[in-house]
Formats: sequence, C-alpha cells, structure tokens
Amino acid sequence: MSTSVNVSDAPDRSVRTTLRSPRLLRTEVLAGLVVALALIPEAISFSIIAGVDPRVGLFASFTMAVAISFLGGRPAMISAATGAVALVIAPVMRDHGYDYLIATVLLGGGIQVLLAAAGVARLMRFIPRSVMVGFVNALAILIFEAQIDHMVDVPWAVYPMIAVGIAVIVAFPRLNRVIPAPLVAIVALTAFTLVSAVGVPDVGDQGELPDSLPSWFLPDVPLDLGTLQTIAPYALAMALVGLLESLLTAKLVDDITDTHSDKTREALGQGAANVVTGFFGGMGGCAMIGQTMINVKVSGARTRISTFLAGTFLLVLVVGFGDAVSRIPMAALVAVMIMVSVGTFDWHSIHPTTLRRMPRSETAVMVATVAVTVATHNLAIGVVVGVLVAMTLFARRVAHLTDTHRELLEDEHGRATAVYRVTGELFFASSNDLYTQFDYVGDPDRVVIDLSDSHIWDASTVAALDAITTKYERKGKTVTIAGLNPSSADRHERLTGRLTGH
Repeated sequence: MSTSVNVSDAPDRSVRTTLRSPRLLRTEVLAGLVVALALIPEAISFSIIAGVDPRVGLFASFTMAVAISFLGGRPAMISAATGAVALVIAPVMRDHGYDYLIATVLLGGGIQVLLAAAGVARLMRFIPRSVMVGFVNALAILIFEAQIDHMVDVPWAVYPMIAVGIAVIVAFPRLNRVIPAPLVAIVALTAFTLVSAVGVPDVGDQGELPDSLPSWFLPDVPLDLGTLQTIAPYALAMALVGLLESLLTAKLVDDITDTHSDKTREALGQGAANVVTGFFGGMGGCAMIGQTMINVKVSGARTRISTFLAGTFLLVLVVGFGDAVSRIPMAALVAVMIMVSVGTFDWHSIHPTTLRRMPRSETAVMVATVAVTVATHNLAIGVVVGVLVAMTLFARRVAHLTDTHRELLEDEHGRATAVYRVTGELFFASSNDLYTQFDYVGDPDRVVIDLSDSHIWDASTVAALDAITTKYERKGKTVTIAGLNPSSADRHERLTGRLTGH
C-alpha cells in the first residue's frame, strides 16, 4: 500500500514540529540571526552596484526574506537583494531614475509569476549534473573573490582578526554545536574591537543604515507603451536571472537536505516577493546562495522560520540597533564568508582520481561553466553556457553512435536489392552525415532503407532522407523507406517533400 505525501504541506508540519521543540527552534532563531548579520554588508554593497541608497537594498532584503518565507516552495532558502539582479537593473537607475527602477522590479516580478504559471520550473531537469557542479564551484569562487576587496589596503590588524575568525568557526563546533560558530566569531571579534579600540573597517563604513521602517511606494511613471518599451528588456532579464539562480539554489538545498521542494511554487513565490518588494520601494532580488549555505549547511536550519527571522532580524538590527551593528568589524564577516566559500566548493570534483575517471566532456562542461561565470560575474550566463556546451557535446557523442550497414540481396528471379540498415538516433548532428553513406552509382535499381533500429527526431533527418531519395531517383532507381516506428512514420509523412520550395 502506497502513501502519497503532499509536498506543499510537509514544510508546514515541519514548522509546527519546530515550534514545539525548544532545541529545533533555537537552531532556527540563531541561524536567522547569523544570516541577518551577514546580509547587512551584502545588501549595502548591492545597493551601491545598483546605484541606489543603501536603505533600498536593505529594505529589499527584508521584504524578500519575509515574503518568500510564506510564499516560496523551498523551506530554509534565503532570498534578498542580490548582485545578479543589481547588475541587471543598474542601467535603469543610471539612465532613467529611481521610479523607473521600481517599475522594472514590479514588472519583473509579474513576468516571473507568468513564467512560473507557464511551467518554467520544469526546465530544471535539462540542467546536467556537471553544470550544477560548475555552478556550485563558480559560486564558491565568487564568494571568496567578493571578500578580497575587504582584505586589500586595510590596516594590518584585519589579517590576524580574519585568521582568528576562521579558527573560531573551525574549532568551536568541537566544543559546542548548539550555538552557530559564525555567530560566536562575529560577537567575539566585535567585542575585541570595542575593548581594544583597534581601528579596522566596520559595517558602518559600507554605508548609512536606515533609521525608519519601509513604507508603501508607487512609482511615478507614465502608464504607456513608452514606459513599457523602456523597462521591459531589463524586467525580462531580471526575471530570467532571478528565476534561474533561485531554482538552482533550491535544487542545491534539496541535495544538501535530502528533501524535495516545489519548484513551481518557488518560482511563483519569487515573482510575488519581487512585486511586494517593489511596492515597498525595494530593488528586487532572488535567492542568495551564500546566505542560504550559512543558513542550511553551517547553521543547520531547515524550516521557513529561519528565513522569516533572517528578514525580521535584519530590519530590527538596522533600524533599532543600527549604532551597534555598524561597529561589527568587516573582518568577522569576511571570515564567515571565506568559510562559506570553502564549504560550498565541491573539492571532490577536482580531485585527481575524479578527474581521471570522469569523461573529458563532463569535465569540459564543468570548467566552461566555472570559467564563464567567474569571467562575467553572472551565474545565469555561466549556467546557460554550460548547458549549451553540454548539449553540443552530447549531440556529438550520440551522432557518433549512428551506423549504416549495406547488404546486397537477390530475390528468386535474380533481381538485386541494396538494403541499408541504419541504427542509432537520427537528428541534425547524425543525419547530416547520412547522405554520404550510400553508393548511388553502384547500387542496383531497387534500394531499401531499413530504419527498424532507428528513430527520426527532427526535420533535418527527413530532409536528408528526401535528398537521398531524390538522388537515387535521378539515376532511375527506386527507394523504399521501411521499418519506421509510429512516431517516426508520422513525422516523416508530415514533412517529406514539404521542406523545400521546389
């Protein structure tokens, strides 16, 4: 007897279970606090990239996290203002101003909702494992690279503080697994800077923290075709980049937690969260992989509670405790993110033994994904390139599995027939060479092409068969195509003789 599980209900039961357990609830609360602290400098940095006031990025991180905790399909995943979205919408702010930026965020969120309703989440199954590995490794490199700016041209005290922070994060779990080690490192290094009065860069140096709550905002833009033409390209790019990063992050969390998430609900939630964020004057965002790794992998959170609290703590910290938060040394947050980078990277994928056993094509896909992502600083572009490389190499491998065997038969009257038995999958990559496999001059007047062990996948194959038939007919020979399975026969019947204008 089988038991069906409603995936969308499972996270709710998990929330109820967590609320009843002080131990599990403590894990979620502390994880949310650590993530909130890590979000603050990131949100400020992304605001600078987008060309907006720091409060725009901070409020976006609050509204995204809180909204997605209710609307999303992947519990414990963190969504907030991100660098990828900031890069996409920055030209709108630069060329048209803040109101057009918010209009872009609102339209981008609406497009995400439409794409989710159209089933875009199902396309995730076309992303190969090697692309996912490259995505994860590129992410780890980008997280580390983002910390370099905080380690260049800084006082010498920053370096030992980072080293101490890393040591605490590595060693503290051996003593106590209840309190997240990153939180201990942040508190300890902050206390040290306050007591010693050592001069090192802190969160306050990244930008001014807001002192009021976010409020309802409607962009003052003309509701006409001109506005749509201005913002639509950026909104579409934002929607695609945001969905791709969010769905990939959800898949990564699925693998880490050995659980399944509702990707369609996640895509809908991302769109709705961006609409909510836009109406509160935020810059939009998507899933944040680094902060999600802090929440899930480092801190052990598993439910929506941690996501909700990350957004709530963020707002409370920056509005209510802005002076204290601004004193947190950047060295502490750099140490946390360095360890996130180390923990995120798939070291097994570059082990010599793995590289020797892995097909070269798989390694090439991984390297291409990493190289393009790191070069462009855009995870979406890297993934798209990785998928294209994987498709090309796969088509090349499958094309080489196609084989043509010629056999000469005679009937009881001594009339010869050339029978060509074609095996393998016939599509554009393999059928282009099919034309050269026949002896048009030496074959007898009757030719049979046996496709019993083949399958016609596209118009290129039908066009190749038409070209073969036409060339034989010009020499006064007849061609019979036999052995077509129902799908191939239907495709061949619909397309044969109709692919050229003459």
